[in-house]
Amino acid sequence: MDTQRKDTILIIDDEPFMVNVLGAFLTEKGFDVESAPDGLKGLSRAKEIQPDLVLLDISMPKMNGFETCQQLKSGNGTSGIPVVMFTAYADKESRVTALKAGANDFLNTPVDNTELLVRVTNLLKVKKYQDFLECHSQALEERVEGRTKQLRKALLDTVHRLTLAAEYRDEDTYTHIKRVKKYTSVLVKELGVPKEKADIMCYAAPMHDIGKVGIPDSILLKPGKLTPQEFEIMKTHTTVGARILRDSDSPFLQAAETFALSHHERWDGKGYPLGLKEKEIPLEGRIMNIIDQYDALRSKRPYKPPFGHETAVKIITEGDEKTSPEHFDPKILGIFRKYSDVFREIFDE
Repeated sequence: MDTQRKDTILIIDDEPFMVNVLGAFLTEKGFDVESAPDGLKGLSRAKEIQPDLVLLDISMPKMNGFETCQQLKSGNGTSGIPVVMFTAYADKESRVTALKAGANDFLNTPVDNTELLVRVTNLLKVKKYQDFLECHSQALEERVEGRTKQLRKALLDTVHRLTLAAEYRDEDTYTHIKRVKKYTSVLVKELGVPKEKADIMCYAAPMHDIGKVGIPDSILLKPGKLTPQEFEIMKTHTTVGARILRDSDSPFLQAAETFALSHHERWDGKGYPLGLKEKEIPLEGRIMNIIDQYDALRSKRPYKPPFGHETAVKIITEGDEKTSPEHFDPKILGIFRKYSDVFREIFDE
C-alpha cells in the first residue's frame, strides 16, 4: 500500500469514543480515516473529500443515519460511495429501513473488528468492480447505438465474463451458466413473458450470484456448516451483487441487478435480504428461487454430495428440514412439476 493511494473511510458518528476506536483500528489496517460528528457535517465532508466508503451511525442528533444515507445516495458525486450503517439495535425493521435508504451493509454494535474488516474490504473490492463495469458499459453503450449484432454480442460477452468472474471458484462454472439460461428459458416461455423481456431475462439470469466475488473463500468454500456470523456474511452476496450492477442504463444489467438482489426471497416471506413475500418479490426473484434450488440440489457442493433428479424434485415439491413448497410461487412451482423432466435433461446434457 506504500506505492498506491490509500482508501479513505469517512466515519459519521456523534460518539467520539466510537470514532476513536474505529479510526484507530482502520488506520492500523492501512486506511486513511476522516470523521464528522453529525449527518449534516458528514454530507458536507463526503462531498469535499469523496471517500471510498462511509461508516454511518443510525442514532445521531440533527439528522439520523437513515436520512443521511438517503441524501448521500441521492447526491451528485456521492451516490456511488458504499455506506455501512451500524447500530446497537439488531431488529429487522432497522435493517430493512437501512437497505431501503441505500445502505450497502449493516453492522451491529459493539462492532467486531474482524467482521468490520471483512465487510469494508469486500465493499471496497466491489466498488472497484462497479467502477470498472460502469466504465466498460459506458464505452459499450456509446458504440451500441447502431445496435449491430457484433456490438450486442460484445455486451453479452461482458455479462458472460463478469458471471464467470463471480463463479470461477466452482468446478462446473461454465456448464452451470448454460444451465441457468436454459432453465430460465423454459419458465419464461410457460409464463408468457414477452419475447424481448424473456431474452433479456435469459441472458441476465446467470448473473444472479455475481455478488459472491465479495465473499471470502473461507466462507464460500467451507466444507462444513456455516456459523451464524459466517451465514450473515454469505447472505450479503445478494446486496453486494445488486451494488455491482446498480444504476446501469443497460436493460440486461438492470434485470441482472433484480436477479441478484431478489433470488433468495421466499414466497412465504422467510427469505432475505428484505423478507419480501408473494408478489412483492419481482418475477426474476421468483423464477431464480426455484432454478437455484434445483441446480444446487443436483450439484456437488463443499458441504454436500449431489442429489439425483427424483430426490431434488421431491425436496422442492414436498419439502424437507430446510426447504418447503411454501417457499415458491405456486404458479412457477406448478410449471416446474410439469416440466421437471426438461430440467433433468438440461442438467444431464
